[in-house]
Amino acid sequence: GKYPLSNACGQLGQSYQDYHCSEEEKHMECPVDPNMSITAVTHAKWYGAPAPLYCGPRTVEQPHTGFWDHSYSCNKGWANPPETCDVYEGQKAGKFDQSRPYANTAGRTDVEGCCFWGRGVIQTSGVCNFGKLNYYLGARAAEEGRDSKYPSVDFCKDPEVICSSSEYKELKWVAGMFYWMESVQSYDEGGWKYMEELANFVEGGMQGTSFIDAVSGIVNRGCHDPPCGTGAVDGSYERSQNFQKVLAIFFDPSLPEILSPLDESLSLVESLGCPQYHLNDWIQSISQYLWLAFCLV
Repeated sequence: GKYPLSNACGQLGQSYQDYHCSEEEKHMECPVDPNMSITAVTHAKWYGAPAPLYCGPRTVEQPHTGFWDHSYSCNKGWANPPETCDVYEGQKAGKFDQSRPYANTAGRTDVEGCCFWGRGVIQTSGVCNFGKLNYYLGARAAEEGRDSKYPSVDFCKDPEVICSSSEYKELKWVAGMFYWMESVQSYDEGGWKYMEELANFVEGGMQGTSFIDAVSGIVNRGCHDPPCGTGAVDGSYERSQNFQKVLAIFFDPSLPEILSPLDESLSLVESLGCPQYHLNDWIQSISQYLWLAFCLV
């Protein structure tokens, strides 16, 4: 059971510090600081789960990163001397092993500049996404004379602030919603346009999984028809199931009748205690429910 510590740089062959913006938006992305050192404040809790991710420069004392051995039994009160699980609170098993370099699937054996792993409800990651947050909502907006919701928050210098801020606890949600509105709802690549496909999905009675699967590809790998250059989609089935659950919770046992924008003459009826929805209302509602399904993964 070996988990590469260099997965902080990117899992499944990804490299978060190389998730660049387009040429038109490249001026927004965060610079990569090789000397930045951060330890995550959240992590998995299952038996033997790895310790929080961390990033930092190579040093003479630690020129490489090893792995987390999640099969190691660290609760040995009977041993001499006794051994306990003390890397993080609630730890039940596992330990660091830095005795030799251990590469992730992208070949990294260090965590230098690897501070842009996923955070928040939709796992905001990469220098482009954090840079856009800073450009529009954070310290950079304020520094350049634009309105800023969080002028004291520098998402580039402290990406962990999304999870660690006690002053702005809503950041984990704000980051997810910002990404959804700025990058997902605006997606228009290779003949697949999010808003048009969403309208088609709604008008077609919200059947099948092709739409949610395409959106999974956009969020998880950057394209609607993976595998892209970054690999196969992770968690696609779970997102699809979550989306269906969300729709069922809101609309079960039957979906309200959907009106075309031109059907102004039709009278209002009730379904689940709600009036008929016009198509534009439905498109916005379903996009919000889809975002919720991603937050649950």
